[in-house]
Amino acid sequence: MKRENYFRGGIGFKEEVVEEFKGYYESKLVKKIKDSGGLYKVGNVTIHLAQEFGFCWGVDKAVSMAFEARERWKNETIWITNEIIHNPLVNKNLKDKGIKFIELDENGEKDFSPIQKGEVVILPAFGASIEEIALLEKKGCPIVDTTCPWVSAVWNRVKHYEKREFTSLIHGKYKHEEAVATSSRASKFLILLNIEEAKWVSNFILNDGNSKEFMEKFGLSCSKDFDPKKDLVSVGLANQTTMLSSESLEIAKLFEKTMMKKYGIENLNDHFKSFDTICNATQERQDAVLELVKEDLDLMLVIGGFNSSNTTHLKEIGELHNIPSYHIDCPERMLNSNEIEHKLLNGGTERTENWIPEKEILEIGVTSGASTPDNLVEEVIHRFLNLQKELGVMS
Repeated sequence: MKRENYFRGGIGFKEEVVEEFKGYYESKLVKKIKDSGGLYKVGNVTIHLAQEFGFCWGVDKAVSMAFEARERWKNETIWITNEIIHNPLVNKNLKDKGIKFIELDENGEKDFSPIQKGEVVILPAFGASIEEIALLEKKGCPIVDTTCPWVSAVWNRVKHYEKREFTSLIHGKYKHEEAVATSSRASKFLILLNIEEAKWVSNFILNDGNSKEFMEKFGLSCSKDFDPKKDLVSVGLANQTTMLSSESLEIAKLFEKTMMKKYGIENLNDHFKSFDTICNATQERQDAVLELVKEDLDLMLVIGGFNSSNTTHLKEIGELHNIPSYHIDCPERMLNSNEIEHKLLNGGTERTENWIPEKEILEIGVTSGASTPDNLVEEVIHRFLNLQKELGVMS
């Protein structure tokens, strides 16, 4: 992009929007709980707030830059190529400010046709594909690039593999915007959802598997003209930055052992490379939940957009430790004291009855994903406490 049309580090209007930004997303209650060591006791309820949660630096920067863009181009049409982050409240705020979002066509593809020459376009925190950026450059659109630096770091890894003619194995979700953007930087790639898929591919490599069977299973999540017999000879590991860290490391170890067994330890560097590309914020939030579940919790509330990958993995940690964990995107999901609507790990939603245990003392864990503002956490806490008051167990 031409430098005058491309904004990556900032737009120059941060001071003008900082107070407005704080007004939208900060919370006095959350700050109070943080200052009290993460504990908040009201009546029979003790709230245990994770030590690390909510807006990460990259998300804060992305949303702030969107506010700046609106301030700078007050009378111009502004678009976002997707949700700026995976949080419905934040995206609604931007729509309320007159920023338009690219819609999907009947084939589920982004429809860029409404964008006119010279209109401003914001790239989300997940980044954008090479093809999307080229299209916007052709239209002559000023671009505000809010891509998270951790995502950019993964792209550098993929480019490193590309130069050495290694296929990029990406731990991620093949339809996720970040995985799409990352894979667009590689001519050969395979996106693996979890350790089960990784084990399947490992067995294929070790046992000279059937290519037709491979493509039937992974045809949608690999590069064009992928040849598993040829393209899995040398592989480099990368990941969507929001995946479960422990699983990414497990997948990396699996393929390291696979390639050692297949080609010999002395030839490993010719067939396998790996770098940890889980972002610090994702790691910190997962580590904080691992500490949180050590408490004697009766349940855990995990707050974040239903399409937020990093939030899903926080819930997963709770469930792995046998703590009833409910992923909600807003306080209204707590329908009443008897019923809650929440997202399941498989992606669907479910209504659960009798979700609040009948106990004299309740210990509640609370955390939120990296795209969740503090004011939403406050609203969830207030809603839960009000439901307890309705039950008559709290004055």
